[in-house]
Amino acid sequence: MNNPFEVIEARLSCIENLILDLKHQPNMVEPNEQLEQLLTVQEAAQFLSLTAPTIYSKVSKGELPVMKRSKRLYFSRTELMEYLKEGRKKSNAEIEQEAEAYLSNNRKGLK
Repeated sequence: MNNPFEVIEARLSCIENLILDLKHQPNMVEPNEQLEQLLTVQEAAQFLSLTAPTIYSKVSKGELPVMKRSKRLYFSRTELMEYLKEGRKKSNAEIEQEAEAYLSNNRKGLK
């Protein structure tokens, strides 16, 4: 009859090897490759800190990126994030850097 401690040790060793294999295996799904999350009108309103009527108004004016299937509206979380980033105002330092770069490029062209 086998020693039960040897059986347990062999099984633990096997489990340890499986865990090490999983640890060193590359992830099957990259974080960027995850399925895109779609939001309803209510979820989009909460995400943008707006009311549902404001969402409908922005959709009818063509201000928000939207997908429509039958009578339902769906919003991509990443597209809404891009929409928010488009409204970003540049800081004074960024504006000054752009102005300096523009002036330095134009001065070179005049010479």
